[in-house]
Amino acid sequence: MATVQTELYLIRHGIAAERGTYENDGDRPLTAKGIQRTEAMFKRFWQLGLQFNAVLTSPLVRAQQTADILVRVGLATQAETFGALKPGGQLTDWLAWLEWWQGHTPQGRVALIGHEPDLSDWGQQLAMGQGGDRWVLKKAGVIGLMLPAADMALGQSELFWLSSPRLLLGQGLTFG
Repeated sequence: MATVQTELYLIRHGIAAERGTYENDGDRPLTAKGIQRTEAMFKRFWQLGLQFNAVLTSPLVRAQQTADILVRVGLATQAETFGALKPGGQLTDWLAWLEWWQGHTPQGRVALIGHEPDLSDWGQQLAMGQGGDRWVLKKAGVIGLMLPAADMALGQSELFWLSSPRLLLGQGLTFG
């Protein structure tokens, strides 16, 4: 029997229009800076050799646009909308999807594009078994986790990446 292991990337959407500028918060798009920074980040992913077997995205416009950039850069062939990634969505809904997916793809790389504080909370639950406000995921930031089988993922996943796009792109780094 094949070992089940999933490399998971929790990706926060890029910089979006300010809250209150749209009647419906879900309609807020990425700004020009958000598009530019997100594209640069995904081009860096490309340079690192990342490719995704599956990409799930929140139905909100800013997340959809982030997923579109990921696909356009060539990191995946398509992205699917997944309702549990909208603000307030439940990790248990995604874990049910993961169990189904791992039944077809025992090893692979998955990207989830969503919102704060949910993505940080999900990452903490997967890595430590409990959520909270310890981690902060910046816009277009990434949390990388290695997951075992879906039924064992809570509290038993291994954190391998937590960074802002600034660190990934090498901006503003100084070493003494």
